[in-house]
Amino acid sequence: MITGALRQTGRLFALAAEVGRAIFRRPFQYREFVEQFWFLASVTILPAALVSIPFGAVIALQVGSLTQQLGAQSFTGGASVLAVVQQASPLIVALLISGAGGSAICADLGSRTIREELDAMEVMGVSPVQRLVVPRVLAAMGVAVLLNGLVSVVGILGGYFFNVYLQDGTPGAYLSSFSSLAQLPDLYVSEIKAVIFGFIAGIVAAYRGLNPRGGPKGVGDAVNQSVVITFLLLFFVNMVITGVYLQIVPPKGG
Repeated sequence: MITGALRQTGRLFALAAEVGRAIFRRPFQYREFVEQFWFLASVTILPAALVSIPFGAVIALQVGSLTQQLGAQSFTGGASVLAVVQQASPLIVALLISGAGGSAICADLGSRTIREELDAMEVMGVSPVQRLVVPRVLAAMGVAVLLNGLVSVVGILGGYFFNVYLQDGTPGAYLSSFSSLAQLPDLYVSEIKAVIFGFIAGIVAAYRGLNPRGGPKGVGDAVNQSVVITFLLLFFVNMVITGVYLQIVPPKGG
């Protein structure tokens, strides 16, 4: 079991390295990239906006309650923005990309694999990785970056509404606290997380789609496995990136 897990991990990293090399190889499949980008955006924009509202509200309500107990209500806005931008927004985007987009990518590639379309492409001298995988991975990364900005804005607006109208917060204090705690590197690390999470979601979905087992039933199992594996990897990578960021970039005023 351990040997099999290590072998699968090595193949996953090998696919990631091959995709990284194929990104800069020509010809680039622009049409496939645009189609996949539009598909991923169409299935994730509305859920992302709807999910970000309760996330922002819960964070604002919890942070507002804690700051009231500590007598630091003026920092509610800044603390809420940091939580939304640094943690909630990239994770929401990653879960949606892997759950909605990644499952579709895995199912599409898996169905092509069991129909032996990929074998036919290799016989004709066409690389399935460059032709099919690279556009999908790049589309997942691009959509993740754009969705991260959307989720951040909607989450902050939702937190502002619930803090001001439900917790009797002061609009001026909520907005002015942004500059007290937040800084540009917080936005940069959020976008970096979105890019990395989109890459991981695309690679894992493509890998499981290229290696299904047991025919059509194996494709369904591969879709479920891709989502679960992606979730585990995303939370681990998020912990690592956050720890490194907090060590490299000092907090504002620290």
